[in-house]
Amino acid sequence: MTPSRSVVAVLSEHQGSGVLIGRSTVLTCAHVIGAADTARVAVPGSTGELACRLVWSDEVLDAALLHITRKPEARTQLPRMSTVATDRPLPHCEIIGFPRIQRYDGGRKLDLDQYTGTILPMAGLIRRTMVFEFDRPPASEPADGTSPLAGLSGAPVFADDGLLGIVQEVPRGRGHQRVECLPLQTLAMSQGFLDAYGASTGFPPPRLTELSSPAINDLRFEREYAEAVGAAYRRTRIFGLDELRKRDSEWDLDTAYVSLEAQPREGEGHDRPGALPQVPIGPEVPEAGGAVASVPKRIDELLADRPRVLLRGEAGAGKTTLMWWLAAHASAGTLGPRLDQLNGLVPFVVPLRTLRARGGTFPTPSQLHSVAQLTADDPPEGWAGRVLKAGRALLLLDGLDEVPKNDREEVHEWLSGLLARFPGTRCVVTVRPLAVEPDWLKSEHFEELSLLPMTGSDIHAFVAAWHRAARLDSDDGENLHDLERDLAQQFEQNRALSDLARTPLLCAVICALHRLRQGFLPETRWALYQSALQMLLGNRDKRRKIDAPEGISMNVEEHLQLLQRIAVWLVRGGQAEFTREQALHQLNRALPGMPRVQEQGTPEDVLNHLLNRSGLLQERGDDNFQFAHRTFQDFLAAKEFVEGDQLKEALQHAHEQQWQDVLLLAAGHCSRRELPLLVNGLMAAGSSLGKREGRRTALYVLAALCAQHAAWLDATTLKRVRSGITSVVPPRNATELHLLARLGPYVLPLLPGPDHRDTWNKKHVVDLINEIGGVDAIPYARRFAERADGSNRLAFSLARNWANYPVDTFAREVLARVDLTDVPLHITNREQLAQLPVLSHARHLDITGDISTAELESRLDGHSIETIGIADNKLLTDLAFLRCCGSQLLQVAIRRCPAVESLAFLPELEALEVVDLDAVRVSAADVGAMARISRLRSVYISYPSLEGEKLNLTPLRAVAGLKLNVSGLPKRQIIGYR
Repeated sequence: MTPSRSVVAVLSEHQGSGVLIGRSTVLTCAHVIGAADTARVAVPGSTGELACRLVWSDEVLDAALLHITRKPEARTQLPRMSTVATDRPLPHCEIIGFPRIQRYDGGRKLDLDQYTGTILPMAGLIRRTMVFEFDRPPASEPADGTSPLAGLSGAPVFADDGLLGIVQEVPRGRGHQRVECLPLQTLAMSQGFLDAYGASTGFPPPRLTELSSPAINDLRFEREYAEAVGAAYRRTRIFGLDELRKRDSEWDLDTAYVSLEAQPREGEGHDRPGALPQVPIGPEVPEAGGAVASVPKRIDELLADRPRVLLRGEAGAGKTTLMWWLAAHASAGTLGPRLDQLNGLVPFVVPLRTLRARGGTFPTPSQLHSVAQLTADDPPEGWAGRVLKAGRALLLLDGLDEVPKNDREEVHEWLSGLLARFPGTRCVVTVRPLAVEPDWLKSEHFEELSLLPMTGSDIHAFVAAWHRAARLDSDDGENLHDLERDLAQQFEQNRALSDLARTPLLCAVICALHRLRQGFLPETRWALYQSALQMLLGNRDKRRKIDAPEGISMNVEEHLQLLQRIAVWLVRGGQAEFTREQALHQLNRALPGMPRVQEQGTPEDVLNHLLNRSGLLQERGDDNFQFAHRTFQDFLAAKEFVEGDQLKEALQHAHEQQWQDVLLLAAGHCSRRELPLLVNGLMAAGSSLGKREGRRTALYVLAALCAQHAAWLDATTLKRVRSGITSVVPPRNATELHLLARLGPYVLPLLPGPDHRDTWNKKHVVDLINEIGGVDAIPYARRFAERADGSNRLAFSLARNWANYPVDTFAREVLARVDLTDVPLHITNREQLAQLPVLSHARHLDITGDISTAELESRLDGHSIETIGIADNKLLTDLAFLRCCGSQLLQVAIRRCPAVESLAFLPELEALEVVDLDAVRVSAADVGAMARISRLRSVYISYPSLEGEKLNLTPLRAVAGLKLNVSGLPKRQIIGYR
């Protein structure tokens, strides 16, 4: 994206130019605005002119800041704020703006003009101005003596994508070949500018990047590097959509990316420096030891204020996709507001599986850019070190679990040393759930997050995204709209099917098979993979009318026999990637037993056929290949272990996480004779372990999942599995809870009932019931609801997990039986809001999502409420609906509701005591309104959007005994805050 995307035309007392230095913040010259306090700007790519208000002006500096009242439509990469760090002339700079001479259509319409030239750092040193000399005369002076550059005032001066300053005036006697400019370095010394920038953008001004000729080379390389990152990671392959024929350029990662939910470890992050002081809705219910229960959130929201994260997730959960998405968008500067701080960082993607496959050592700083084998030239010498030292690096380590266990400490040592040397580096590391111990990276200040299975709404969003992508590839006669609608209905009506679709990979497999089979789907995970392989290996070329393009023709089983030899070799070696030579070695061992295939060509011919036609192998670099997804590798390796009578070998590795998916998938390949061997082997492996870290639970759950594949299994084995699972319930922590929840309804009858005396155990049981959710779990949840005996913990858990159950049934059968006097009821959609008449005893409501003011007023009418929270609602415009909440309303929290225009209604709530505002607009009138609340005792304001330059809290000082907490604003922007 070029710098011109940030240039705007400014229309006020005079016509000038300006530059976006925030999403809605424009820097221009004060003399363009004159005595006015408003202006209009025209942003390239946005429709019409946008209204602005003046937030700061300094006539001495001749600079002004404008705030656009409506966010521009066009996506804009903001320029890097920079300063000249050399006394030598700085060539190859440019000015982009809207001079009058460039107008067209009789002078009525504006157009951009672009000038190249050199910055002369010494020419304006004493006056602290910046002199730009044009490479050639820009234009002849008109006959009336006016400047040919009129209208260029406020235009940005760029060196590559670095913003150095803005044009101010044309000095006399220079033949219009020079302009004098205001450097950003001078602006950065103005406290008024710093305060106004923070008030308008919500962020402190970034540190200025020092530019010299070498730094310019860095910037140019970074632009090339960003393009290489985009080329490598913006395009992806979703299963079943691997060969688009139409509108190929529109097919990228954004088409199918779905932001998933993740959960911090229990109690983690609540005392993190900079964490927002947020008041709970209703009484706060602690976990054991006083920690507050961690609440799932979207992964991009959780990553925003966590500089270092260890992200755990199951196979196919979307870990790698997330890393690619972060890399592509951070480098392009296109991440949304929540992750705005990552925009412009330089991503270094380190696929640890690749390092393992190549047998290489861990990269030095200068090697980081080359690990992912991007198509970019070599960087300027020392570039990566300068990026790391400046704190502009985003280090993305993918697949820690694919490093052999004995080598992981080496990873730890390397990463620790790198982060100690460059402490400003942001970092995300992905790993399977149990591959490393809890707190494995705690010494390096990493926080742990766990990707959660997709919810019903996630599945719905993914299905929509998949079919949106499929329509790019579909024939005109294919009715994908009907197929999408049918699949969505199947997910709603078939719990077993929706349970299978809890990861993006499996959901994509289901979408592809549903399309191929016109609505008919397999019923087990193993059958899904088997059908997927049949689709790829048996029907793929036939559907496209391709017949043996490499001169090789193989049936499905012949493909499988060869691919599973490669897969099992990879699993045995703890690898995920292989070279051509390694693959040929495996084929040379297998082909003598396959004479029909061997006579069709050499091993090289057969390998080329597998790489080009199977759809299961993909190239990740020069002579570097892998399976399209690790799960297909595990599935084929499992098949080889069973067919080769080598289950005992696989069971010897049962304690190793990277083997456990292989063992689970082996169950689908087992015969009636082999399955008891597998299940009992897993139970024995689990029995040999202590309960530490959930490893025994993991193996018992694995055995039970394998047993579920059986059409028949002897009673002794079934009883042993049942006893094993019973011995590890209730779960003791979140890890064990997620493991046991994989068993679904199977585990529900094995749970202790509500008569158990240990309240803490009861709470863990209820958490597991909620995690399983669905229709099957409702009778068990109801038993605990009826016997809660005033336990806030149980009521809190049930009320918080409404979204996991059928809405109306759970409201009638469970929530109606829970004492909701002292716990918040979480409402996330209109269907839940409609159940409030059944839940008239709820006194604390936490309502999230886009629900209109009219809907809220209609549903809350006559419902007596003590506390209410409204969050993430873009439709909410005013608070008058609160009049429906009765006269007992004590606390109001409005969080991330950008359309709320006024808080003027709050003084009418006669019982109101607490106001909590997070990321909403707060004006002087709003502060005055809060000061008139008769019983006000606490006000919490976090990251407010201000109407002016400062937040004046003086009116609140008159409120006796008021507790006031403000965060997210520099103190210099706050008046009257003690």
